[in-house]
Amino acid sequence: MSATELYTKGARVWIPDSEIVWRAAELLENYTGQKSIKIQYEDGEESEVAVSDKSKLPHLRNPDILIGENDLTSLSYLNEPEVLYNLHVRFAERNIIYTYCGIVLVAINPYEEVNIYSNDIIQAYSGQDMGAMDPHIFAVAEEAFKHMSRFDRNESIIVSGESGAGKTVSAKYAMRYFATVGGSQAETMVEQKVLASNPIMEAIGNAKTTRNDNSSRFGKYLEISFNKQHEIVGAHMRTYLLEKSRVVFQAAEERNYHVFYQLCAVADRPEFKKFQLKNPDDFFYTSCGQAPEIQGVDDAENLTHTMDALTLLGVGERHQMMIFQILSGILHFGNVKISEAEGESCEIPAKDKSLTMCCSLLGIEESQMRMWLCHKKITTVNEVLTKPLTANQASFAQDALAKHIYAEVFTWIVNKINITLQSNTKQYKFIGVLDIYGFETFEINSFEQFCINYANEKLQQIFNSHVFKLEQEEYVREGIEWSFIDFYDNQPCIDLIESKLGILDLLDEECKMPRGSDANWCQKLYSKHLGKAKHFDKPRMSNKAFIIAHFADKVQYLADGFLEKNRDTVLEEHINILKASEFELVAELFDIKDPNLKKPRAGSATTHPTRLVPKSAGGKSNRNTVGSQQQQKATVGDQFRDSLKMLMETLNATTPHYIRCIKPNDFKEPFTFEPNRAVEQLRACGVLETIRISAAGYPSRWTYSEFFQRYRVLARSKDINRSNPRKTCENILIKIIQDPDKYRFGKTKIFFRAGQVAYLEKLRSEKLRACGVMIQKHVKGWLARRRYKKIMRSIKLIQKHGRGVLARRHAKFLRETKAATKIQKTFKGFQARKVFMIKKKAVVKIQACIRGLFGRRMYQKQMHEHRAIVIQRHVRGWLQRRRYRKIIHGFILIQSHYRRRKAKAQLKILKIEAKSVEHIKGVNKGLENKIIELQQKLDNRNKEVQQVKVKEVEIANMKTEMEKLRQNSSMAEKSTNRITELLKQIEELKEELAREKGEKQDLVSEKELMHKKHTEVGSMLMDENVSIKEQLNKANEKLRDQEKQSADTSKEQLDTANKIMLAEFESERAHHQRLVKDYARLQQRLENLQGEMQVLTSPQGHKRTPSDISAISLESYASSISPEDFEKESDQGYETTEKKKKKGPAPAPPTISVDTVANGTHVDKDMDIGLVLKLQSRIKELEKDKDSLQKKVDNFEDGGSPMHRSSAVISDSAFDALKKQLVNAEDVEIVIKLQKRIRELETAKSKLVDELDEREEEDENMGFKIMTPEYAYNNLKMQELENENDKLKREVAKLVASITETTNFDQNVQLTPAGKEFLEQFEAMTDELERRREECLQLRAMMAERSITTHEIAKQSYGGIDTIVNEDNELAMAYRTQKELNRLLENQLQKTEKDGKKKEEELKKEIRQLKKDNDEQQKVITQRKKSHNISLSPEAKIEATMQHEITRLTSENLDLRETIDKNSDQMRRLKKMLKVYAKRLKDGEAAEIAAELEQDENKASVDNVASIKHRERMYMGMLEYKKEDENVLIKNLIMDLKPKVAAGLLPGLPAYVLFMCVRHTDYINDDEKVRSLLTNSINSVRKCVKKHHGDLDRVTLWLANTCRLLHTLKQYSGEKAFQSDNNTRQNEHCLRNFDLSEYRQVFSDLAVWIYQTLIKLMEETIQPMIVAAVLEHEAIAGLTASKPSGMRGRSSSTATDPDDVKELSLDSLMKAMNKYSQVLTQHAVDPELVKQIFRQLYYFICAGALNNLLLRKDMCNWSKGMQIRYNLSHLEQWLRDNKLHEVGAQVTMEPIIQASQLLQARKTVADVDSICEMCSKLTTAQIVKILNLYTPVDEFEERVPIPFIREIQKKLKARPQDSDNTLLMDTKFSYPVTFPFNPSSIAMETVEVPQTLHLGFLTRV
Repeated sequence: MSATELYTKGARVWIPDSEIVWRAAELLENYTGQKSIKIQYEDGEESEVAVSDKSKLPHLRNPDILIGENDLTSLSYLNEPEVLYNLHVRFAERNIIYTYCGIVLVAINPYEEVNIYSNDIIQAYSGQDMGAMDPHIFAVAEEAFKHMSRFDRNESIIVSGESGAGKTVSAKYAMRYFATVGGSQAETMVEQKVLASNPIMEAIGNAKTTRNDNSSRFGKYLEISFNKQHEIVGAHMRTYLLEKSRVVFQAAEERNYHVFYQLCAVADRPEFKKFQLKNPDDFFYTSCGQAPEIQGVDDAENLTHTMDALTLLGVGERHQMMIFQILSGILHFGNVKISEAEGESCEIPAKDKSLTMCCSLLGIEESQMRMWLCHKKITTVNEVLTKPLTANQASFAQDALAKHIYAEVFTWIVNKINITLQSNTKQYKFIGVLDIYGFETFEINSFEQFCINYANEKLQQIFNSHVFKLEQEEYVREGIEWSFIDFYDNQPCIDLIESKLGILDLLDEECKMPRGSDANWCQKLYSKHLGKAKHFDKPRMSNKAFIIAHFADKVQYLADGFLEKNRDTVLEEHINILKASEFELVAELFDIKDPNLKKPRAGSATTHPTRLVPKSAGGKSNRNTVGSQQQQKATVGDQFRDSLKMLMETLNATTPHYIRCIKPNDFKEPFTFEPNRAVEQLRACGVLETIRISAAGYPSRWTYSEFFQRYRVLARSKDINRSNPRKTCENILIKIIQDPDKYRFGKTKIFFRAGQVAYLEKLRSEKLRACGVMIQKHVKGWLARRRYKKIMRSIKLIQKHGRGVLARRHAKFLRETKAATKIQKTFKGFQARKVFMIKKKAVVKIQACIRGLFGRRMYQKQMHEHRAIVIQRHVRGWLQRRRYRKIIHGFILIQSHYRRRKAKAQLKILKIEAKSVEHIKGVNKGLENKIIELQQKLDNRNKEVQQVKVKEVEIANMKTEMEKLRQNSSMAEKSTNRITELLKQIEELKEELAREKGEKQDLVSEKELMHKKHTEVGSMLMDENVSIKEQLNKANEKLRDQEKQSADTSKEQLDTANKIMLAEFESERAHHQRLVKDYARLQQRLENLQGEMQVLTSPQGHKRTPSDISAISLESYASSISPEDFEKESDQGYETTEKKKKKGPAPAPPTISVDTVANGTHVDKDMDIGLVLKLQSRIKELEKDKDSLQKKVDNFEDGGSPMHRSSAVISDSAFDALKKQLVNAEDVEIVIKLQKRIRELETAKSKLVDELDEREEEDENMGFKIMTPEYAYNNLKMQELENENDKLKREVAKLVASITETTNFDQNVQLTPAGKEFLEQFEAMTDELERRREECLQLRAMMAERSITTHEIAKQSYGGIDTIVNEDNELAMAYRTQKELNRLLENQLQKTEKDGKKKEEELKKEIRQLKKDNDEQQKVITQRKKSHNISLSPEAKIEATMQHEITRLTSENLDLRETIDKNSDQMRRLKKMLKVYAKRLKDGEAAEIAAELEQDENKASVDNVASIKHRERMYMGMLEYKKEDENVLIKNLIMDLKPKVAAGLLPGLPAYVLFMCVRHTDYINDDEKVRSLLTNSINSVRKCVKKHHGDLDRVTLWLANTCRLLHTLKQYSGEKAFQSDNNTRQNEHCLRNFDLSEYRQVFSDLAVWIYQTLIKLMEETIQPMIVAAVLEHEAIAGLTASKPSGMRGRSSSTATDPDDVKELSLDSLMKAMNKYSQVLTQHAVDPELVKQIFRQLYYFICAGALNNLLLRKDMCNWSKGMQIRYNLSHLEQWLRDNKLHEVGAQVTMEPIIQASQLLQARKTVADVDSICEMCSKLTTAQIVKILNLYTPVDEFEERVPIPFIREIQKKLKARPQDSDNTLLMDTKFSYPVTFPFNPSSIAMETVEVPQTLHLGFLTRV
């Protein structure tokens, strides 16, 4: 089909327009070759267009379905208006800034922030093919990175465009992408340094222009180096053509370089004050443009960023400040004023502060600079002359020096950056990023524009050849015959500039001429090239300008200034001055070894001169006269040509990637598109050239399958060959397109000429329209027939029902008539009866009322008489009582007067006595008598000491007896006639038995009395409990009433608080798990440096932070305890040395053998261990009570809180002695005495408690303390109790020690005389102490009362003057006398005590020796008894039975006492609660107080636990191992365990085995062993998972076992919270010695880390499947039809053969999910954890699919939405099949589900509300993005109207402001994982270790 056949009526065309470049129109007639054709514009205007020939026909428009394509080369008609319109639609309407044009990425500056550069976007594009995602600069960067990594080629990204188009930002984002995807793990962080170079270069190389606020005024090529692992190892930067002229002059509304304004912004900082900087308007070099500020830019903050970047790049603070000092010097140098002097000379004023400041900052001599700024040297053959300069010449030299200084600083910084970025390792490949100026043309173009356009000519030449090369390679690869395309070659233009005798050569030659000028150079150009080079021309009206025809446009250059800018002249004298600077850096900048080798610099890109210089008469610039020796021999043009040549060689050696930046408008309006400005740049940057090259060949390309899928409607069934898609396509095209030149068949694609796809689309739409008409015809006929049949059926049905209705009406009339007659009869009878009954009822009621009235009147009369009598009686009684009270009152007054007189007389007598000294002396005499009495008691004590000496003599006798016993022992060994002696002993035992029978009767009677008392106390407690319960019920009812009143508000507050707490808990948990992940990463780095973690112990035992517990666990634990308890709780959960110190030695296992030894004393077989243990327990409890009471007494004495006051009666030493005596007790008498002592202690305790409760009540009622005599007496009593307790400690300790050491405690043996005597002495001493204590208390109370009432006496008798009472100082004298007596007595007591102690120590040594001898004799006798097998007689058996009975009764007695104590404690608690309830009942605090009391009680009960007790039970379910077998156990059970072996075992068997080993360590109480086992287990599991992190089965295995071990540790911890599901046997297996709660936290952290490892492994496995399964899988065949993809096809960057690519589909994803479910089930992972795993996986699937959808325009259409929804339904069904649909996994899929629904929904203004409501899980950015990307794949679909999108945005603004508005979902987000407690029903004793584990060294216990 010819092109002219497409120009028919209705065809859409483009018409040129002067305002908008191209205007859309429609043909009103067919084109048949006429000279003009009628058209109609879109606004309705009609016109006529002239057509000279067929080649002048207007451009045709593409179908609507091709508008807005990602790649411009995919358009059917490739022409300038279509390119411009497509960019306009994407940019202005859809806010898309990136578009492909073949190999070029067109980037349009949006002039506002767009959120498309986050790290999530980088990760989304990483690893993707270029055509697979929407156009983006990250896609180009990924293409370059992929080519480098796959093909080992160097790559380049060329970013070009005019100023303000966004080149710098584009290059920055490209470098950021490389830094992210190529970031290494090394500590150097090269990628950060590469990015840090950007703010530095922007500060010193960017400035504000009229077109751009941050315009780069230099070219930059950055090479980013990579190693073989494709990680960034270094970088190198090259710069081109810095615009130095901007340093000294700026155009209006422009700025100098940013760094100058940044320095001025921080002038007030202390470190910058020495620079004496001012406002930018005060400096000439920063005030030329009169625009010192940029809106929205903080220069001070930017300087901070610049300094931070310099620091990161290795520029120290000293060098930084030196650089800023030099730059400040440039600013001051610009303010130096040079004025005219006499003649042709100039001068600088002597008071010029700017010059002084400049020289000071640069470290140079001011006098020299003042001299050589106004003079120059002229060197001749024989002499050197000094010539003065004019003011203009000096001003020019001043500006040249300032530019030169800045250029050197710029070069130094670039070199410093390169040194820092230089790699120490070998560079493997690199990717270069070229950020260079685009083609420029202004009204006045100078040397800078010439160099820029020259560089762009060279770049365009590479671009054209590269595009042509790619086209040629594509055709050759597909085997297509084609004629070579003739593309534009700009080599002649390049030759004109750089060839021999070209423009640059002639310019350099003229610069060497002594009298060279711009005009002479221009004339040489005319003579050399005018008329000879087609790219050179001369303007008509000027002899100082020339024209060059560049590839983009013709540019006219003004020759003025070319020579001076090319020379870049700086006076040698100025350079020498700077070289001599006192600052090292300044001198270093100008220390040049070879100027010719210096890197290229200089140049300018502005159209204005530095400062206007007047012309001379000859028309020459005076700048030519600033002659002097040039500092550099190489010209700027020569240097630039060499650097450009080097750049071209680099680019030719790399694969280029092009980014063309477009400036949409000149007003910086966001998303505003001006066609005129855009088309100029498109022509200049080569985009249209790419289109032209593509259009000259076969621009439209389809694969055979895509072509058949879309255009199969054009084929007949006989033409379709599904086994051969190419044959099918050939059959279709041969019949449709007759001209074979319009298409070509390649190996994998079909290539079409321009316009053919549009023609095919037209045929397809016509075919579909015809098919639609055919379908409509048949459907409409079927609908009409169905409607007719329905009407006929309805008519017949209506007739049938109508006749039935009439018949029923008649029958109803007959029935109603009969019924009415009957109703009338019945109603009339009813009315008559009703009237009769009313009359009868009225008569009866009247009679009743009259009779009642008479009765009431009679009753009132009788009541009136009765009340009168009562009133009379009360009045008479009142009168008599009033008279009696009056008489009594008189009697009382008389008595009071008489008593008052008597009291006054007595008061006078007392005052006289109080004043007398004799009375006070009498009191003191009483004290002296008491002291004398104490002296007598001391003498008595000395007598007692003498008695002790007598006892010593008795001990000597005992020694003699011991010698006799030894002799008897030797005799017993030789003789066998010991039976007679034993019979004697039996007789003695019988007597003892009789005596004990009597004691038993006493115990029985005592038990009955105690039982009776217990019953009475119990009944009393029950009564009190009942009353308390009643009060509590009343209080609770009141509380419930109050709660009902505030129920609504409280419920709302509670719900809000719960939500906040849950959110905080979830965030805390997520934060904790992120910390666990970070901890795992840090631990991995640690393990790279050391082989295995070693368990460290500190020199102080276990007081250290365990190495196997994470710091997180310690932090979380430390936060829950007080600082005082931290040291106590800092150890782990096993028995540590610190705990042992507090608890004492751990009790031995309950299984006690016959030969058990307690404290070195032998225990006989018949001893009742249970009784001893109960007594021990009872004594421990009394100890605790005693301690608490003692603390309360201390607090009470110190004036503390009433809640902390009590007392004690027995000291620690007394209790220790009693315990020692009890442990060694076999004598029943000792046991009974201990019981008596316990009862005494309990009685004392209860008294003290009651007394303290009474005082607490008094204090609470009074609120303060009153110093009364009773209070003083109580204080003294407390102090006396404390003193007496101390004495009692010593006495009891001595007594018990003596009894223990001297008394034989063998069973059935009486106490020795010494033991009895000591017991009697003990009782006597106790009585004496009690009596002495009472006397002392009375004495001190008397003194305290006297001292307290002294002030009262003074107040009554001496007018309140206290000093008169002791006027003669008699009290002080008495006090001193008493004090001396006390000191004397104290010394005597101390001396006596010392002597007694020495003697006591000697006696103890002798007693210990005797005890040893006695024990040896007893052992000999016992052995002798065993050797003769002497059986007990019947009497002995009876005696043993009685002994057992006594023991049993004692045990019951103790149990009863324990019950009484508990009831007493309960009573006290209830009393306290009642008191608090009574006080705070009104405030509604009763429940809170009860909870506090209960909490305090629980805390006290926990604190009172003294030690971990061993219970007497059977030990089963334990595994014993040796310490040396621990490593083998860990290796076989953890490291070498294979998942296949574990799958055949009991689920969680490794966890059970480890716990059974832990139980054995707990049983033997070996904390070091358990610590080692658990630590090594944790480290080995972590190491195993790290080693096999890619093995799904192994990671799952240890996740399951870690969780099982965690649950088992909780289940058998002994905590009630975890024992609810345990049976009795499992509770018996709980740990008894160790608290492993801290280890549980460590195992929990380990489980979190393994869970995260498993999730990461699963996500990495399914990540490649997500897009193919959810988005691309086509389960419904033929539903979607693709469109041409252009040059950026999806396979454009793939390096593998398509046949080798593994096909991924929905089935692949489903298989992976089934595999995960199977593995998790196989290893018995907790069901709750399985639910969390699949919830996380489904979130990852949703995030990956949605993110890919948001970045792919080809996926956003109705057909794809249906396909995606269908694919998602399979995933939802999988959840239901596996019973996981209620775990929240389906909820995580809602964003992608709503996105698919959005694609299918109607998109009209009426649907705005429903769409916003439907897309509740999508953010505003996501909804708008999908709507902008929505593209119909068929012309029958409608595009999304722009007003509809605007309405959606308005509606979505009503959403909460704090809602997330990000574009992409966070693929790295993870839900906080929890491990709900899951107890096991498996009993430990049933677990067996199979042989396959090779753990034969384990022994079951």
